[in-house]
Amino acid sequence: MIFKQLLSSGSRINSQLRYKVRPVKVVAQGGFTPSPAFVAPCLWQVRYASSSFDIKDDPSLPGPSISNVKKAIKSSPYECTEGYTCIRTVCPVCNVVPGQLESSQAKGETIYVNKTTGHFTCSSCQHLGRWDHIEKFFMPHSKSARTVQELRKLRDVFLDGKKADLKKSIEVPSGTVAVDEMLVEYISRTLGLEGIPVSSLVAIGSRWDDEKCHLYVPLTDVESRIVGYKVLSKTNQTGEDMVIERTIPEANCSGLVHLKCSSGTATKASAKDQSTAVLVLNVLDLLALSAAKLNVTAICLPHDLKSLPQQCLPGLERYNKLTLWFNYDTAGWDTARNYAKKLDERRCTFVRPTDAHPTPAKALALGLDLKAILSKAQPILHQSITTFHSLRQDVLSDLQNIDKVQGVKWKRYPTLNKLLKGHRKGELTVLTGPTGCGKTTFMSDYSLDLALQGVSTLWGSFEIRNTRLASTLLRQMAGRPLDVHLSEFDYWADEFERLPVYFMTFHGQQPIKVVMEAIEHAQYVNDIHHVIIDNLQFMMGVSEDTKHLDRYWKQDAIIAAFRTFATRKNCHVTLVIHPRKERDADDLTTSSIFGGAKASQEADNVLIIQDKRLTSVRGKKYLQVAKNRYSGDLGIMPLDFDKLSLSYAQKRKKADPVEPNETTETAISDS
Repeated sequence: MIFKQLLSSGSRINSQLRYKVRPVKVVAQGGFTPSPAFVAPCLWQVRYASSSFDIKDDPSLPGPSISNVKKAIKSSPYECTEGYTCIRTVCPVCNVVPGQLESSQAKGETIYVNKTTGHFTCSSCQHLGRWDHIEKFFMPHSKSARTVQELRKLRDVFLDGKKADLKKSIEVPSGTVAVDEMLVEYISRTLGLEGIPVSSLVAIGSRWDDEKCHLYVPLTDVESRIVGYKVLSKTNQTGEDMVIERTIPEANCSGLVHLKCSSGTATKASAKDQSTAVLVLNVLDLLALSAAKLNVTAICLPHDLKSLPQQCLPGLERYNKLTLWFNYDTAGWDTARNYAKKLDERRCTFVRPTDAHPTPAKALALGLDLKAILSKAQPILHQSITTFHSLRQDVLSDLQNIDKVQGVKWKRYPTLNKLLKGHRKGELTVLTGPTGCGKTTFMSDYSLDLALQGVSTLWGSFEIRNTRLASTLLRQMAGRPLDVHLSEFDYWADEFERLPVYFMTFHGQQPIKVVMEAIEHAQYVNDIHHVIIDNLQFMMGVSEDTKHLDRYWKQDAIIAAFRTFATRKNCHVTLVIHPRKERDADDLTTSSIFGGAKASQEADNVLIIQDKRLTSVRGKKYLQVAKNRYSGDLGIMPLDFDKLSLSYAQKRKKADPVEPNETTETAISDS
């Protein structure tokens, strides 16, 4: 695999590399069992790809100007229609030969150009690509014969390139039969779906595997083709029966489950359905809405809270109003707000997450009135001035879900949980410490802990190469040096690929505009929750173009840009910043951060690594929480470095304590 070759050979990561994410459970293979101290119970799958043709997930490639896209289409013989999230027009490649407009009029295949990223999806071949790959085929009305001939050659090359990227068709699961009204009662008893209308399972085209007791619900794309399945099965993991659900394929599925609900019976949704839809996260909620006899179209998203692939957006274009009804907790609420930005907030309303407004399936089981709950859906957009009445439900939701409001808890650093309470979205954290104290090593271990719990992370390493950073992360995950345990490399490399970790390919000095465009692109496409910039001074750099600029002003402008991004996109940003040069005997403070006071003022959290090993015989290294805007708790956390695992993870006390000078840190240097 490319990722394994990258780490084992130490070769340079090239500008086309990217990662694709997906959640799965860890299953030990090959007789090797991982240490429970270093593996979380649930890991996330990351697929690695390198292709010069299809670079849709490259975070360093922001989308084109929408005005330029519309201008190019309008200058051609084709018409374009602007929707909420996409621009719809005729595909100028599939079944269209340049210079022969009649073929396009006969077939009329459609492409959807995403207004944010500029990526297009062809309804004919389901190909997803960049706008600049297809822009040249939108020829103006006046074109020379030579131009037409050149475009025909380009078209042949383009079609050949697409063949390698075509997705495999989803086959009907073997051993399954189509669900009919006679089977529904048996399936309901087997899976515990009592109360679900018989017509609902039939209307969505579900299939039943009697041997495995699995229910397959098809996911269809904008052309009503089956592109995947939701698989429902019954399990007993916590002492009680429950229905679990998974998606095939596990990532980037472009399909949705549509079900038209009405006061009568539920029927399969069609293109002429009403323009109001309710978006839910799983099939059980979809079926619950059909049981409530609501006059709406219920739509189940393919990957619940994990991601909303942009390939799904064309299938939602025909709806003028979307109501998002997600989990009644803060995670569901935050995800709903992020999804709304993809779907166009102007047409989105939300069922506010409180105990009185649970998910449709839970509300139905509790005997609540689903129609009354749905009628209380509110738009997320507020005017510049609001009232407590508008914020009341948000405040109630935070109070009822205080643990989730506090954020994701660290497993390796329980002391941080006591001080910071958790890792929260929308905050800005500044980490500083003396040169060579291990800021990058600590931050990689810190971010790995969160990534193991499903926090999608984007690393911007401007100081060290991605190959070296990935090697350190892999060693911290394995808990041992893999250069002396090469037989375990494949196992740990496979497990690391499952993590939602992305790397920017920048190195050294970069303009803040280019970096921010890449980060915003990655946040939109890959639903990033944590961005790490290591470090700010390396990103700023020194060049002839900026020698006349005030360095403090430039740093303040960069910090302001990251602060705005964190708040606007509800994404946590961590900045690693070197301190000013001070005497070794003096402790660092918030005033020691290089630059003006803006860094410490804008930051929600300020973490300082204090290293006293060089100035005192019994000197220790510890992490100081110098600012905590959420709870105000300040304090220190001892940093005991384990050289074998390159980790600062806090361990339980052993009977035979380790001598203070037994290990020394020689991992990644911040110098």
